[in-house]
Amino acid sequence: MVGKASVKKMEVNRFSHEWVETPAGLERVARILDRAEIIGVDLEADSMYHYFEKVCLLQVATEGASYVIDPLAVRDLSALRPVFSSPRIRKVFHGADYDIRSLYRDFQIEIENLFDTQLACKFLGLRQTGLEALLRSRFHVALNKKFQRADWSRRPLSPQMVEYAAMDGMYLIPLAKMLEKELEEKGRLSWVEEECRSLCKARFAPPYHQPLYLRVKGALHLDRRTLSILEALLRFREAQARKVDLPPFKVIGNESLLELARQKPLTLEELETRKILSRKQMDRHAKRLLQEIHGAMTIPDQELAVYTPEPEPALAFPLRRRVKALKTWREDRAKHLQMDPGDLLNNSLINGLAMRNPRSTKEMDEVPGLRKWQKDHFSREILSALTQGTRRDLEH
Repeated sequence: MVGKASVKKMEVNRFSHEWVETPAGLERVARILDRAEIIGVDLEADSMYHYFEKVCLLQVATEGASYVIDPLAVRDLSALRPVFSSPRIRKVFHGADYDIRSLYRDFQIEIENLFDTQLACKFLGLRQTGLEALLRSRFHVALNKKFQRADWSRRPLSPQMVEYAAMDGMYLIPLAKMLEKELEEKGRLSWVEEECRSLCKARFAPPYHQPLYLRVKGALHLDRRTLSILEALLRFREAQARKVDLPPFKVIGNESLLELARQKPLTLEELETRKILSRKQMDRHAKRLLQEIHGAMTIPDQELAVYTPEPEPALAFPLRRRVKALKTWREDRAKHLQMDPGDLLNNSLINGLAMRNPRSTKEMDEVPGLRKWQKDHFSREILSALTQGTRRDLEH
């Protein structure tokens, strides 16, 4: 926390911000925000420091004031739900996907009337879409990089950390207004608004019950015995991470576990000699790691792990023709629009269009995920590309 008062003011450039750490303070701020037409929103979480990540700071700014809310002190943020769900109030985020998921997961806060400045930058064809680069180029403001990887779950936070956190939200509203104007000039504002409406529905999905080795770079090239050892070591690490509430990489890194799986040490002496683990890791985990290796070495051959990544759907030859035609069109059109091809039409939509092969704009309505702006502006071109792909198939 910052100071003893529930709300404390500090100067940041020409703005001030208020630190909010009591239910009464939050209720007062919620009433102020409810009168606003537009607010800028940012948050800080602790995924780099804890297994069970959580929102540690919520920064909300109006056009004239900024509020830094401490959800570790005020755990019930339900007073903010009407503000965030109000279609009357514009909510400006930068890279909103993670924030929207986190706010709903921790506080059941839903977002309506979103404007994502990072999405806006992508649809404008800007090369640099990070907030730090935008603040530097548009407002000549430099954020203090030393706090980018800070542990926001620690208390008290220094005044400098709170200042750093507050600055993001303060500049989001003027940035959004700039970008909205530029999008209007290009005729793409409705594109971004539609994408934002869809983004508001984002939620955290429960983890898949897949082998943990699928998340480890390099596992693809391991033999089945080594892969089974790696999986055993990863499961041990996951259990330890949950137990001590640390991210798995802070227990033991992937590279170290890969080396243990490859080298398969079976005694403490071997483990010491290989120097794969730090002294602290040896002291804490050596015996259990050796037990996991021994256990995996006894798995019968027929039960050993097989690297089975999520298979991509096999496309028949006619479908591949249509996919190729759509991708060719996408590359050319995206280049003309100065957009990333994936933002114009992602691969999932390309596969969906190729599989359904619509012959009219009306039939395009049956393609899941296809946006109105994509149909309104590019339906003829997409249908033409599909026709060309079908023609080439018939010719061959």
